[in-house]
Amino acid sequence: MDIVPLSIDGAWEISPKLYGDPRGLFTEWYRFDHLAEAVGHPLDLRQANLSVSSAGVVRGVHFADVPPGQAKYVTCTRGAVLDVIVDIRVGSPTFGQWQGVRLDDETRKAVYIAEGLGHGFCALTDDATLTYLCSATYSPGHEHGVHPLDAELGIRWPADMPRLSERDAKSPSLAEARDSGLLPEYEACVAYTKSLRRPIV
Repeated sequence: MDIVPLSIDGAWEISPKLYGDPRGLFTEWYRFDHLAEAVGHPLDLRQANLSVSSAGVVRGVHFADVPPGQAKYVTCTRGAVLDVIVDIRVGSPTFGQWQGVRLDDETRKAVYIAEGLGHGFCALTDDATLTYLCSATYSPGHEHGVHPLDAELGIRWPADMPRLSERDAKSPSLAEARDSGLLPEYEACVAYTKSLRRPIV
């Protein structure tokens, strides 16, 4: 598989090799050792999530307190989404910037998102199904959101009328989250990531 860093530090795009014949398809969509070599430490898998969304649904932008944060390895197992990574780390050179990657059931691409980054997506098809491998379990009170339609972020969601959950619709803007001290600090995120480094066995 090819693992390529994105323009936002702490995010990678993963393109697995697909082996197909008239019977169907096989691919290794996650490799512990390859990911660890690319990002500098192994993914400590603590939880796996699955979400199903209809076309036009936007989920996010979500993030967790650091430490421990919640790194995510995300792929689309059915349909297609525009997966969006947002740099919400105060002090980061790319603070406030976002990058989108199409994930679908044809290329089988995935993204890895380090602790402290914001994550969201827009379903491009009905029954768009995302699978997440997460480095930490769900922790109520330590997980937050930034409004996905915040003009300051300017995310170009591919939906005429994005459909949001009640929670996401009530999320603060990036400026409000920053002013309230809700956002993670870039240096703290980098330090935490460095603390995860250990020999790969």
